[in-house]
Order: sequence, then C-alpha cells, then structure tokens
Amino acid sequence: MLQVAELFGALLGLFVAYQAYRGYRRNDSRPMLFIAVGFAVIMGVPALLFVPALFVPGVPLLGVQGVVQAFEIIGLLCIIYALRMES
Repeated sequence: MLQVAELFGALLGLFVAYQAYRGYRRNDSRPMLFIAVGFAVIMGVPALLFVPALFVPGVPLLGVQGVVQAFEIIGLLCIIYALRMES
C-alpha cells in the first residue's frame, strides 16, 4: 500500500511539473520553468531511482536514500530560486 501512495505522489508531482511547464511555454515565464524543473526533480528523479532499487537485491538503500535527498534539495532550491527571481 505504501508503494501505491508513493507512486500516486510521484505522479501528482509530475502533473504539477507539467502544468508549470505549460505555464512557462504559454507565458514565457522563466520562474515557471524553474518551478517545473524543481517539481520534476523533487518527484520524478527519486521515483526513478528508488523504485528500481527496491527490486534489485544488494543495492544499499542508505546510499540510494542519500542520492534521493540530494535531488530533493536541488529541486527545492530550483523552486526557491523561481520564487525569488524577477519575472
């Protein structure tokens, strides 16, 4: 059940990233591009890294979790940058 919730959260985050990207394309708004990148990195990259690691035996989950957290921080920094920049 937890994996289903994780997958749903990742899909929801990627949907937000897609909507932000559409806003960037429609309005040529650079902050929206960084919001889209931030959400894609926060929600998409961890799902791509963590889910396969669950099915591959011998992968150190602590190392995968460290990489996932690094990508989450990068994504949050992109969103913060978007909120602080001039439009």
